[in-house]
Amino acid sequence: MDYKLEVLVLPVSDVDRARAFYEKLGFRLDIDYVANESYRVAQFTPPGSGCSIILGKGITDAAPGSVQGLHLVVNDIVAARDELVGRGIKVGEVFHDAGGIFHHAGTNQDAPGPDPKRGDYASFAKFADPDGNGWVLQEIRVPGPGRATRPRELSKEELTTLLQGAEKAHGQYERTVLKGVRDEQWAPWYAEWMANELRK
Repeated sequence: MDYKLEVLVLPVSDVDRARAFYEKLGFRLDIDYVANESYRVAQFTPPGSGCSIILGKGITDAAPGSVQGLHLVVNDIVAARDELVGRGIKVGEVFHDAGGIFHHAGTNQDAPGPDPKRGDYASFAKFADPDGNGWVLQEIRVPGPGRATRPRELSKEELTTLLQGAEKAHGQYERTVLKGVRDEQWAPWYAEWMANELRK
């Protein structure tokens, strides 16, 4: 049985203010359902994430801003921070932990800059939403065993362009390598070519 983390509930004091922040952050708004004055559900999904956040009214008794340590995994901590700062988000400087494999509570063990070896799971940057719910960017380039990442979803246009590129490259392959002989097993060739393109 798989147990997939689907939703995290964030307590906020002003739903409209929080919604504006998460839209500015680049999270996709999945739904904003208003039943009445005391019940509202707004769901957002971070780009590339299989887990969403929900905020609203009448959905939690937790104090606004009381959720801390939510980690967003990125493959380049410096570029990710720069992107968020460019969106107008106040993000702390990139740091690594001076004495452990994960950051300590507080800031006493924070060392400036990314991990010197740029090791996976070792570089961080913090920010918070308007209520103070705390987020941490964490750099992971190669996930550990059993921590496979979800592939990025392609749009119809992107997939069409990729297939057209594979068709063109395969035609060249048939003309030059196979000397004009038709390749009846084209599907694995297409798959390998497309996989290589997506890795670039």
